[in-house]
Amino acid sequence: MSVDVRSARRDEIVAAARQLLESEGPEHLTMRALAERLEIRAPSLYKHVADKDELETLLIAEALRGMGEALRSAVDTLPTRRSRGRMLAALAQAYRGWGLAHPHLYRLATVGELPRDQLPEGLEAWTAEPLVRVMGDPDAARAAWAFAHGMTILELDGRFPPGADLDAAWAVGTSALI
Repeated sequence: MSVDVRSARRDEIVAAARQLLESEGPEHLTMRALAERLEIRAPSLYKHVADKDELETLLIAEALRGMGEALRSAVDTLPTRRSRGRMLAALAQAYRGWGLAHPHLYRLATVGELPRDQLPEGLEAWTAEPLVRVMGDPDAARAAWAFAHGMTILELDGRFPPGADLDAAWAVGTSALI
């Protein structure tokens, strides 16, 4: 089954999986737990989702869509006359905010190998487009994403010392990329 094949039941399964992942964490995202949440028998899930790998790929696609929407919204809500620095700061804030609001989904989508061949065509590029547009170059956008991802994952993992001014660290990091 292809990841971009959609049905109402499949959407319901993905929504329930996302709720389970975000509320309970990845260790609780099992086909059995998902079936219990949906009040169906586990084998019924396999009529709509081939296996847990496909389910996770569907969740990664959801994450990329959510991140892309957050990034677009951040740039599109700025005043017409805006500096590259302001746009990058807005993107960084949106990225960080999305990651912190959805830590388990964020990790699923950004840690480990990305199943590109199973994602909807063009989704990854669509998600990255606001950052590429602001940075003006795909390599600069990759460097900015690496900074944002590193900061976000370190914050999620509690790796900064207590009392560290992370807003200041983000500001210094984004200004260094301009």
